[in-house]
Amino acid sequence: MKKKIIFASLAVSSIAIVLLAAFTPKNSAPTQSRQADSLAIPANMYIPEKVTIFGESVPLEYFDVRESLERELLVNAFWQSQTLQFLKYCHRYSPTIDSVLAANNIPLDFKYLALAESGLRIVISPKGAAGFWQILEGTAKQHGLTVNEHIDQRYDLIKSTEAACKYLQNSRKSFNSWTMVAASYNIGVAELKTQAKFQNIDSFYDLYTNSETARYVFRIIALKLIMENPELYGYHNVQPFPTIPTKIVPVDTPIANLAEFARNQGSNYKMLKTLNPWLRDKFLPNPNNTKYYITLITHENRLVGN
Repeated sequence: MKKKIIFASLAVSSIAIVLLAAFTPKNSAPTQSRQADSLAIPANMYIPEKVTIFGESVPLEYFDVRESLERELLVNAFWQSQTLQFLKYCHRYSPTIDSVLAANNIPLDFKYLALAESGLRIVISPKGAAGFWQILEGTAKQHGLTVNEHIDQRYDLIKSTEAACKYLQNSRKSFNSWTMVAASYNIGVAELKTQAKFQNIDSFYDLYTNSETARYVFRIIALKLIMENPELYGYHNVQPFPTIPTKIVPVDTPIANLAEFARNQGSNYKMLKTLNPWLRDKFLPNPNNTKYYITLITHENRLVGN
């Protein structure tokens, strides 16, 4: 009796396997391989023969420099969700950042510093650094930004980039290279000067420093390489977020109700707050009649494809 039961079970199992194979769609296999075709990250990271950052050469002939760069390329290339977002947002924000950097004689590669700092998103760090350039409140005020309970211009792309330019220009007075300036953005000008003086060096690539600052500069270089040549790092046919067609409305008086103001301009409160994260309240007090510039989008321009 036991043998009959075993044979019957085997027969049922065999029939089930045959039926499953027969009714499985021919084109259903390997989802994983299809994904690999669209996003195939190479195991060996491409590193050009010559690499520059901020207009300065990266000494790839040094083993430690080359390996540090490859590490950051690996980390960022394989962090697909983040890198895809970076590729999409760069297209939207880079033209504005580039124009401000150029106007202030700052190398355009510094846009990748902002990307490394915030991912070009509205974020705040545990230490209170905020906005696209992750600026601390005290530093923001020193460089002309308004930061209070109603207005925080660290979240204004143009204003915060202008403030970052001032910081970078001041740092350049202390160092003979823009790469050292970039490192000082992470560790601080005073601390970097102290370390450089103790070690008697003037090149970032010869500097022994904490791992965060060391990795920081190489991450900026890696982001530049990936953003400028995504296909070489496995990112093909990435559709960037479109540039948003907006209008700028200057105001030099208080606004009692920002939702009503947005409606009167053919927009709405959600779009006003999305495009102007520096407006921190539901109204805009303006006792000194300061001129502010509010970015708005109409209902028509909000449509996909416009």
